[in-house]
Amino acid sequence: MNFQRLFRNLHYWLSLAVFIPCAVIFVTGTILMLKKDIDWIQPETQTGIVKDTIPSMNYEQLLAVAMAQPTANVTSWMDIDRVDVRPAKGIAKIHTKTGWEVQIDTETGEAIQTSFRRSDTIEAIHDGSFFSDKVKYFVFLPTSLLLIIMWLTGTYLFLLPRIGRVRRVRHPTQM
Repeated sequence: MNFQRLFRNLHYWLSLAVFIPCAVIFVTGTILMLKKDIDWIQPETQTGIVKDTIPSMNYEQLLAVAMAQPTANVTSWMDIDRVDVRPAKGIAKIHTKTGWEVQIDTETGEAIQTSFRRSDTIEAIHDGSFFSDKVKYFVFLPTSLLLIIMWLTGTYLFLLPRIGRVRRVRHPTQM
């Protein structure tokens, strides 16, 4: 069996199968690498007043501040995806299910910043869950497995001529 021909064909045809999912993964991955540098992707974490490492606000007070922000459109805990508390920065971030983020100073109770957070949506596109769980598991997961196969076959195809050259140099009479 000619492994070089088999791996070259396998590598060739798999590249067509993974072309579009890889483009999505590469573009969104590049954007996600810049999320801490570009406020449009993910709002910069502000700093509140830090008097103690224990926040002085409770969850009900955080909810009340979030509800007071009209753009966040929070009416109850059902509208909130998660709460991210950063005691060292004196901040609590309320992430809504609609993609808004309210940053609250945990000492004063003031909403320091309310902005739209795009990084969660970009992450969902990146892993395929944005489209559906079926797309995530039946398109993006196989794409990653096919990429591993392509990496292995590509490595073999890359090393093959170099291994042949080393053999010819070491044993010139056997060729």
